[in-house]
Amino acid sequence: MNFRTQIPIKNQLHNLIDYHSKVFLLGSCFSKNIGDKLNYYKFQSNQNPFGILFHPKAIENFITNAINEKEYSDKDLIFQNERWHCLEAHSSLSSSDKKELLESLNSAISSTNKNLKEASHIIITLGTSWVYRFIEEDKIVANCHKIPQKKFLKELLSYDEISETLEGIIALIKSINPTTTIIFTVSPVRHLKDGFIENTLSKSLLIAAIHKIINHRKNTHYFPSYEIMMDELRDYRFYTEDMIHPSKTAIQYIWNKFSETWFSSDSKKTMIEVATIQKGITHRPFNQNSAQHQQFLKSLEEKKEKLKTQFSFMCF
Repeated sequence: MNFRTQIPIKNQLHNLIDYHSKVFLLGSCFSKNIGDKLNYYKFQSNQNPFGILFHPKAIENFITNAINEKEYSDKDLIFQNERWHCLEAHSSLSSSDKKELLESLNSAISSTNKNLKEASHIIITLGTSWVYRFIEEDKIVANCHKIPQKKFLKELLSYDEISETLEGIIALIKSINPTTTIIFTVSPVRHLKDGFIENTLSKSLLIAAIHKIINHRKNTHYFPSYEIMMDELRDYRFYTEDMIHPSKTAIQYIWNKFSETWFSSDSKKTMIEVATIQKGITHRPFNQNSAQHQQFLKSLEEKKEKLKTQFSFMCF
């Protein structure tokens, strides 16, 4: 007897992720969840240099500026609550020091240009179709930075607007890296502040637009993070206390599905070795001076060196 439904996902046969791949992640906070897992298993990966970007327009704008190597200056900043912010970036980059913020923004632009050119796989997680337009400048922003709500207009991107934006994102990436594999996914985080019905509408527009685009694009794929959360994990025990974000168990489950689908068999074997080392690093002995523990540490170092010999970029 089966007590739950499972999302059928075909394992990829080509362009699989392995330890020679360079993975670049952009978008909503679920990109960070996947990115953190890639970091844990010591893949060559980078994530969200501008911080979390929730909607397609913010991602397109960021990629455009990175490819054009935009140089940020004072005119791109705004001062609010004793900190400097950029409306095109997440508040994690904000600073009380204007110079520090500009250095962070321009450094991120430079590194992103390099990552976009070199990435074998680019994972883009879309979070919402809802956007905010800064009235003073008549432009859609990536983050409001707790600036008073009256200074913004809230808008819902249409299906056509999202489709055009995704086409733009793909065209921009392919213009400098034609062979890269692009994987779209929709964040399983529910944006309930927008409203229950509004959140469903928002996610539906994203999913519909993605599928329109990938149907006629080579090396462009969809991974069903949202569907797995909504169907396979449709129980509140798979959410954190806010009942909005996936729990650690849910994130691990979706990660397992992703790795089963996208990782090569050789990389899965290496992941087991990396996990053994990572667990060993966090091990706390009863007696750190014992002969047994010293032997354990020696064995751990040997395992590290073995992997570093195979993959020189690995650093524990």
